[in-house]
Amino acid sequence: MTRTLDSKRRDSASGRTGSVMVFLHGYGADGADLLGLADPLAPHLPDTVFVAPDAPERSTVNPMGFQWFPIPWLDGSDPAAAESAMDAAVADLNAYLDDLMVDEGIEADQLVLMGFSQGTMMALHVALRREYPVAALVGFSGRLLRPESLEAELRSKPPVLLIHGDQDDVVPPASLPEAAQTLQDAGLDVYAHVMKGTGHGIAPDGLSVALAFVRDRLGLDKA
Repeated sequence: MTRTLDSKRRDSASGRTGSVMVFLHGYGADGADLLGLADPLAPHLPDTVFVAPDAPERSTVNPMGFQWFPIPWLDGSDPAAAESAMDAAVADLNAYLDDLMVDEGIEADQLVLMGFSQGTMMALHVALRREYPVAALVGFSGRLLRPESLEAELRSKPPVLLIHGDQDDVVPPASLPEAAQTLQDAGLDVYAHVMKGTGHGIAPDGLSVALAFVRDRLGLDKA
């Protein structure tokens, strides 16, 4: 049985729903942590609704925040329990996305996933295994989990943009090329951007690249 994810929502600037962007937050944070990105993005995505669910578990290291699943090397959790928790979170997120599409009246090609850190890990794992590809997947400062299972479980191939800071001391910058190579080998279109001088965060240049990518995939720049 899946758990219902609490979610925050920001209406589109136009009042219409042409697309929906889902922000998936990192370990120990919450949906509000990323929903603020709607402020600089909304003027350029006028028909986009922004939503940001909280992960299903309270964070082990930050009781004010949430986690999609435990991270053993950070919180001392049992690796097997962490794997099981990830499977449960994947089911929760899939159910959330299914309900969201019905509630907002959109199809998969109107859905954008934007993740940060552990949220990127979730976005990559879930989106590639859903029946229909989302319009765009943007992953900041994350990595590809369970790459060995991707070939057997791959169901859709959305366009992917991976963005990482070259000074990240939480998730190694090498995670970007490693993920990109695996995704490309699986037949996905993968784009990448390295934020120079940036640690584990989202710099203005990275957000600008993400915005351009999303606008293009939603067809907003076509004459």
